[in-house]
Amino acid sequence: MHQPDYRDTLTGEYVLPWTYLHAIKDYTDMAYHVEQNPHVKVTFNFVPVLLDQIEDYVQQFDSAEIRDPLLAMLARENLEYLEKHERCLIVDSCFKSHHEKMLAPYAQYQRLHNIYRALKHEESTASNYLSGQYMADLITWYHLAWMGESIKRHNLFVQSLMSKGEQFTVQERQKLFNLIAQIMRELPGRYQHLAKQGRIEVSSTPHYHPILPLLLDFKSTRDAMPFAPLPLHKAYPNGKQRALAHIRSAQQSHKKRFGSQPNGMWPAEGAVSYEGLGLMAAEGVHWAATGQGVLANSLQKMSHSNIPDKADYLYQSYAIQHEGHKIVCFFRDDMLSDKIGFEYAKQHASVAVADFIHELEEIHAQRNGNGPAVVSVILDGENAWEYYPYNGFYFLKELYEALAQHPVIQTTTFSEVLTLTEQGQLPPPTTLSDIAAGSWVYGSFSTWIGEHDKNNAWDLLCDAKLVYDRVMASAQLSADEQKACERQLAICEGSDWFWWFGDYNDAVSVQSFDRLYRRNLANLYQLLKEDVPEHLTQSISQGTQAADNVGTMRRGQEVNV
Repeated sequence: MHQPDYRDTLTGEYVLPWTYLHAIKDYTDMAYHVEQNPHVKVTFNFVPVLLDQIEDYVQQFDSAEIRDPLLAMLARENLEYLEKHERCLIVDSCFKSHHEKMLAPYAQYQRLHNIYRALKHEESTASNYLSGQYMADLITWYHLAWMGESIKRHNLFVQSLMSKGEQFTVQERQKLFNLIAQIMRELPGRYQHLAKQGRIEVSSTPHYHPILPLLLDFKSTRDAMPFAPLPLHKAYPNGKQRALAHIRSAQQSHKKRFGSQPNGMWPAEGAVSYEGLGLMAAEGVHWAATGQGVLANSLQKMSHSNIPDKADYLYQSYAIQHEGHKIVCFFRDDMLSDKIGFEYAKQHASVAVADFIHELEEIHAQRNGNGPAVVSVILDGENAWEYYPYNGFYFLKELYEALAQHPVIQTTTFSEVLTLTEQGQLPPPTTLSDIAAGSWVYGSFSTWIGEHDKNNAWDLLCDAKLVYDRVMASAQLSADEQKACERQLAICEGSDWFWWFGDYNDAVSVQSFDRLYRRNLANLYQLLKEDVPEHLTQSISQGTQAADNVGTMRRGQEVNV
């Protein structure tokens, strides 16, 4: 579960609303399904920067100072007299969802969209014809569509609004706003409670979600992409220091929120290298996880020959020793994980669940008495569900029920696997003498580096980091100023900015993340009291109008669908 920091740190204003929208839809539904299925064990990974933002939203509600403009608009008393940029914010934002599953099922919401489409072909001033009531109904429907299915099914007020469908009043909008506040306040505690009951494990990620191996060594890219072009800078300046800072900050965050340091970490994007895993091991992290492609590349790197069938190597744990420190690594089944992420949304829930259970039974049958298989299924906790009917409600409900009732399949957490191994109920992990650096996406770093726009973004960050190092060494900033600069740098080091650069992504998404990345870099220069380079006013990447709007997810491996 992850969202990058969407705040402008100089103003505190949220530039994009995805944190609170995913909180009321996906994070609440994912907790609900485990709460309803006490015999299922799940590992949830919370990236600290996501929790930072959830807590910040709670503080906004408590102080009545809302710094998310779209959320603030929901509760505004009068939507009749809006500035042009406010009207544009509503109409540009409130149709951003999966049309077939989140908009089209609601006739009144679809009608609002039809009106918008009719006016869209007119001049830009045509939005002036949209009344305050249109704006009120649109922003209300947007938030209703983004409500978790568990809320829609159990909250009578939400049901009454959806039945009414139109002519929403300010009192109704403000009550909906207050419900969002309640959901956000209760959310962290629900996961804390499940963790205390032993029904889930909560793992962490280096704090601001950096691609750790690239902070350590750009050349690790070439383990999986031997001929990839790299940034002009030979390496990220003082990258090991920055990698350690992200790991240690995540551990402190986890201890504050969940009472202890995390036993395991999902490295951002499952991005690992031998040095990166060693760094986590040295900091007391006991397990990590990544994609199947990384394991396949690692075995091939070690043996210099073709790898066997995945049934012979995938379904077990592996140990990596680095300078006297050990970490156990799990590798996800890409096919099973991607079926949930990309395929099962197109199928009836019962058919999809039956297929998933069948796949697990086949893995079990292939063991031929060789002991239990450890099957790792890992995917985004938020982005898949909007492509499912009812936010995946029936699929998740039936999946958890089928897993809990199955005579052979046992759900567990990664830390419990370590315990079962220590008790001799599972075989000891196989030792890997080396790791081919890569991620859960294609087993490489191609989503974040090795292409012109991505490399350019890294060079801009390296330039800023050199200025950062110089200014911090000069001792001309106060302790508080240095802390603000360090946080801003950490935000800029996040993986999400590099993810979006490239012409294969949707232009609207690329441009919004491009602007935010450059704003973050500009803010860093300002906090350092340095001039902002002129080139930060120029876009890094354009994207394309023809791109599929699935940029929030990537398959673990390149396959034909």
